[in-house]
Amino acid sequence: MTRVLRSPVARAERVYGGYAPSATFRLKLANGKRAFFKASYPAPKGSGVRWFMDHEAQNYRTLEQFIRPWAPRFYGSFERSGWHVLLLEDLGPRSVPPWTPSKARTAARSYARFHRKTRGKRLPRSLPHTGYLEHSRFWRTLAKTGELARTASLAGKSAEEAEEWLMVALPVLVARELDLERARPPFALLHFDTRSDNVRIQGDRLRIFDWPFASAGPAEFDVVAFCQAVAAEGGPSAERVLGWYEEVLRLRPEMIDASLAGIAGYFADRGWRPPIEGLPRVRRWQREQLKECLRWAARRFDLPEPTWVEWVRD
Repeated sequence: MTRVLRSPVARAERVYGGYAPSATFRLKLANGKRAFFKASYPAPKGSGVRWFMDHEAQNYRTLEQFIRPWAPRFYGSFERSGWHVLLLEDLGPRSVPPWTPSKARTAARSYARFHRKTRGKRLPRSLPHTGYLEHSRFWRTLAKTGELARTASLAGKSAEEAEEWLMVALPVLVARELDLERARPPFALLHFDTRSDNVRIQGDRLRIFDWPFASAGPAEFDVVAFCQAVAAEGGPSAERVLGWYEEVLRLRPEMIDASLAGIAGYFADRGWRPPIEGLPRVRRWQREQLKECLRWAARRFDLPEPTWVEWVRD
């Protein structure tokens, strides 16, 4: 590590947060500089943990010209005794939440500048180009398998009300999610996981880290996921955040609709599932996002208000 950072570590401060099973530290170096240390525990070949770390390191290397200056500087990576380590620029302590209007506005405008840099530009062929398409079929699958009732069951005693609402909304949500399959260029580089534990706000710039899921696709998908996450954490409404983004980069309304339906379907499918081993807080956060997505979808698609989401358990 000293060889990569060109200085011994003088002090290490443990950092908590996020959902991945990784060890993270803010480092103070002997030369007065700082760095961020992120490591995954020893895991068998083929495990999701190793996939995340390997792809993130690869993306920092191959996408630098596209993701800088929004991404932190990548100092290097190494493996030691089964641990996979990334060394990055230290972006400082957590910025959000809370999401104030000022912070949300700054983040949204900077995020638009990030997408504008690559929208319509030639991107590396090695970049996945179908990640967003996986969200084009969740509502259809839930209806076909009968598991839509499991989504409704999240409302507890209001499950019957939830199921009635979902059946009314289903044709609209299915039609909208299908539009993801019709997405056409211009595409942009997508971070695909932009939420508060993966960002910092520095001045007028949104700094974004954790890049294993980087892919190409409609910018609208990244933006909708970000807007609903801000609202789900108690920030300004998704519509306000979207409005601030579009002050810099205009989006296609039909792709906003398709992305919202597809992302809502993803959380409808995940929210009722058992906890993920090693990631006990993920399901709770997915349920919070499901609630926010359905509220937003109801407003945007002129559906009845989903009052039943108030009963969805944390």
